[in-house]
Amino acid sequence: MCGADAGLNAGLVPLPRRAAGAPLAVLAVVGTRPEAIKLAPLLALLAADAAHFALRICATAQQRDLLDLALLDFTLVPDYDLDCMRPDQSLNALTARVVERMDAVLEDARPELVIVHGDTTTALAAGLAASHRRVPVAHVEAGLRSFDPAQPFPEETNRVLIDRLATLHFAPTPQARANLLAEGLPAAGVHVTGNTGIDALFRVLAGRPPPVAQERRLLVTCHRRENLGAGVAALCAALATLAAEDPGLAIDFVTHPNPQAGAAARAALAGVPRVALRAPLAYGPMLDALRGAWLVLTDSGGLQEECATLGVPVLVLRERTERPEGIAAGNAELVGTDPDRIVGAVRALAADPARRARAATPRALYGDGAAAPRIAALLRVAAGVAGTLPAAFVPAR
Repeated sequence: MCGADAGLNAGLVPLPRRAAGAPLAVLAVVGTRPEAIKLAPLLALLAADAAHFALRICATAQQRDLLDLALLDFTLVPDYDLDCMRPDQSLNALTARVVERMDAVLEDARPELVIVHGDTTTALAAGLAASHRRVPVAHVEAGLRSFDPAQPFPEETNRVLIDRLATLHFAPTPQARANLLAEGLPAAGVHVTGNTGIDALFRVLAGRPPPVAQERRLLVTCHRRENLGAGVAALCAALATLAAEDPGLAIDFVTHPNPQAGAAARAALAGVPRVALRAPLAYGPMLDALRGAWLVLTDSGGLQEECATLGVPVLVLRERTERPEGIAAGNAELVGTDPDRIVGAVRALAADPARRARAATPRALYGDGAAAPRIAALLRVAAGVAGTLPAAFVPAR
């Protein structure tokens, strides 16, 4: 059942301090929409606790428009904006820009701790820049592993490297903690908190009316680098087949700004009956779309977490996932981008109500809405400013 376990969060690596008892100088770095959404609940708590934290926020703008949309959604105002995004940017060029521009921010802000999130180029580059200046790094959403550097690329490599740079690892699940311990990281630096993205989900849904559900609506997203080109084309072929064979099916494809993903989908599916191609949605409307969906097809990691929490079946357009909890519980199924596998999986769910009911059972696999308070409490203890160690998040099965 969902709850807390004090044993998993026993012990904590202390942070070096410039002045004992003073507020901890924290620099949080965000570059993409998911980072801003998932860190927003934690940043709100740190900003509200000025007695214990002196928070500054740095935006790298790895994703300019999508990041700005998320910052607006959560009323986050960066203290620094590195404006790093360039059209058709390469990973190496982006990494170099972030590392170089972060150095000036670190010089000015003089943080005692840098917080990064997840597996983005921003998180890796900011963590590296902090490490070069011997500033401790806290990694939120640490320990996720697909165990395949190509899936997802480059995120799997990023997250492994970030965890080597970090001092504090806030793992969302016991499995993520086990991954880190298996890699030899010290247990005192690894803490199971739940995922702050679930905190954000509950926070936003609390102010929104129930969605208007459609009995047979598919919600689709696809943006991973390994799916660009042939993967997107194969997915579109599967969607066209499903739309043609089932007049009662409606398909909403929320496209990505990356032209290799969004433009390719629009070119392949324009004019196909019952397929609607939509621009990226703000976070609240996207959650409404999820709650109203009969089934989700996606290669997104965050949507896998949200679907399990909301009880929406999800077909994962990948061969491997770093979120195995949803697969094991039956909320999610790996189908890749092969058209026959996708079409077969959709047909199987439609033909087997009991199977779909299992997939549509809401489960607290990834968080309970209290990850941000756990992390804030852990940071207070690590900084020596207040508090006791919180009990760890325990998933519901």
